Amino acid sequence: MTFTKNQSFTFIDLFAGIGGFRLALERLGGHCINFSEIHNDAINTYCANFDEAEGFNLGDITKIKNLPAHDIMTAGVPCQSWSIAGKNLGFDDDRGQLWNDTIYLLNQSRPKAFIFENVKGLADPRNREALFYILSRIKAAGYYARHFVLNSSDYGVPQDRVRVYIVGFLNEVYLRKFRLPPPQKSTLKLIDVLQDCGDRQLTKSSGEMTDLFGDPIKDNRRYRKQIGMNDFFLFNDIRNGPTTIHSWDLTSTTKRQQHICYLLLRNRRKPLYGKLDGNPLSLSHFQKLDSAIQQDELEKLVELGIFKKVDYAFAVNPYGHLSLEKGEQLVLTHVSDGEITLDALKECREIKKAKIQFDKVIASLLTKKVLVCTETRYEFRYTKISTGIEGVNRIFLPKSEAFPTLVASDTNDFVALQDIEAEDEKSYKQAFLDEIFHKKLYRKISKEEACLIQGFPKDFKLPESRSRWMKLVGNSVSMPVIQMLGQAIVDTGCFSDVDFNIHHENSGFHTSTQLKTAIS
Repeated sequence: MTFTKNQSFTFIDLFAGIGGFRLALERLGGHCINFSEIHNDAINTYCANFDEAEGFNLGDITKIKNLPAHDIMTAGVPCQSWSIAGKNLGFDDDRGQLWNDTIYLLNQSRPKAFIFENVKGLADPRNREALFYILSRIKAAGYYARHFVLNSSDYGVPQDRVRVYIVGFLNEVYLRKFRLPPPQKSTLKLIDVLQDCGDRQLTKSSGEMTDLFGDPIKDNRRYRKQIGMNDFFLFNDIRNGPTTIHSWDLTSTTKRQQHICYLLLRNRRKPLYGKLDGNPLSLSHFQKLDSAIQQDELEKLVELGIFKKVDYAFAVNPYGHLSLEKGEQLVLTHVSDGEITLDALKECREIKKAKIQFDKVIASLLTKKVLVCTETRYEFRYTKISTGIEGVNRIFLPKSEAFPTLVASDTNDFVALQDIEAEDEKSYKQAFLDEIFHKKLYRKISKEEACLIQGFPKDFKLPESRSRWMKLVGNSVSMPVIQMLGQAIVDTGCFSDVDFNIHHENSGFHTSTQLKTAIS
């Protein structure tokens, strides 16, 4: 896609973060009128990079009554309400209500176009009604809009970052003219942003290579993925694959111990052992799978830090004379035939809504002797996919096409400092363990690399603290995606159409009453 800077337009940057929207639109010739942000770290970073005084910030969007005239409104509306991390609360969360404030200002200020960004969860089937509601509000405000689900890796950055973008126009003609560019054929790879990987010149991405006869040479990386040799290794005990590293791969274990581990791995998700997605198994369960298994073998795996013991079922003693906490009382309402099971508690919607940490509640009830454990089971010590094993979730090879989504809370993802080659899956995994993991030739991405992975300049000014800059970069937008959308808006001619501009200047805006009436 060809980018131009010969079109002058103005924009207002709502939920501005550190200025990803502004970077993109200024590259197209846009001029920022004001920005709105409430988080101090983001405000300070924004002002430092764009040389703005804090008075340029409009502040809390919920307190803004009107906006100065502008051509494009941009908004990275807070997204946690629709994400897994935000428990999918949607409009029941105050952050979900911020959509209403954004659309109120859209209706009040009447820009010619807008770009809104949100997490991919907004477009999930479970949020269908929420997305429909937002689009209905936009339509009621007099705008014509479409939503797109785009991956940043398709538009110039080596990051798998899928987001929802809503693009709209005051005049329907320009929405019909709007053309979303197709994904780019050639994009940056992870190696292109890493600063200290060995053999860098040989592994940098390049154009298609051909043999002596002019035929394309098979991409070895793609071939590796086809036969199971992925470009990253996953540290996890509850999944299995050619490039999965289990805790028993990292500890000295016998073939017998590995056999027991695989029995748990292959059977823990079967409904025979419980209703959860992953269920612990008791000694009797193991013995039905392999009659030779003994208690001390399971205990040894606990000692090695691979298994953990789980109190699974409990008998209930009389407790009428005791004063119990609210959480304890709630847990005790799930007694069935004089027994409480872990299954019943983890499935309970009421407990989830009350945000009760039932592990602590169970421990308290055991201490008070209200509960007595009647069944102990065995589970893997590491069962959270995002946590990984001993602080490592994934290690990406330099030849990886993309790094995973940068998030505000940081992740346990790392990059390897060199690549590996092997003839088959088994030797590929062993080469990784020998040449990269055990030699500790891996690290987290740097601040400069995080900027490049988001499409920002590597010298973008950020705080020194990793937790602070990771939060800022993880909450930002991928700049090249916004630049692409901005260019597509410019290409519609909505800023250069004289007839439309005259009509726009003379048109009134919908009152809030009209807006509410239109969607009721």
